[in-house]
Amino acid sequence: MAAPATLAERLIDLRRQLPAHSRLLAVSKGQPASLVREAVAAGQRSFGESRLQEAIAKQAELADLEPLDWHFIGRLQANKVRGVVRHFGTIHSLDSLELARRLDRIAAEEGRRPGVLLQVKLRPDPAKTGWDPALLRQQWPELSALPALQLLGLMTMAPLGLEMDERRGLFDDCAALARELGLPELSMGMSGDWPEAAAAGSTWVRIGRSLFGARA
Repeated sequence: MAAPATLAERLIDLRRQLPAHSRLLAVSKGQPASLVREAVAAGQRSFGESRLQEAIAKQAELADLEPLDWHFIGRLQANKVRGVVRHFGTIHSLDSLELARRLDRIAAEEGRRPGVLLQVKLRPDPAKTGWDPALLRQQWPELSALPALQLLGLMTMAPLGLEMDERRGLFDDCAALARELGLPELSMGMSGDWPEAAAAGSTWVRIGRSLFGARA
């Protein structure tokens, strides 16, 4: 069977495959605003961006649309926190207590209360950051008391080279940790591994390449 030819058809195909508990976060980083507009016309409202300045320009170009649901999915840098708080309702990449304190302070100053997913590192991977589960448990009392943050859930990414069953095991471990902490949301799975993540309970799958094609 031929792959869906248009963006709208690919969106329909992905939504058809996703289980009811999983929502599609269309990763629009590196894509032009025109493609985001096309996706919106096909019913998509939630988009993921990782470069602050690119996202600000894109949001301005799309300001004529009804407000969209923008998620920040890139590495959160301390000097970009204020801009991210101003332009995104949800942040998927909070990876340290120090950064959480800064985010909480700036969110309060801006009069905002962003939704936050805590990035966890469940397998050795020099390319990724995130909480070790033991450290997250230790710091949880302070994290959960930060008043300007809505702690929604956990985010994780599988290291490159894992087999399918290894990825599924990682996603199951993340889901178990979220349940232990009483967090309802799970941001797990991308274009290459979202089926395993969805099967493990992911509530947000972050799909870019298989939806939009190669990034600009």
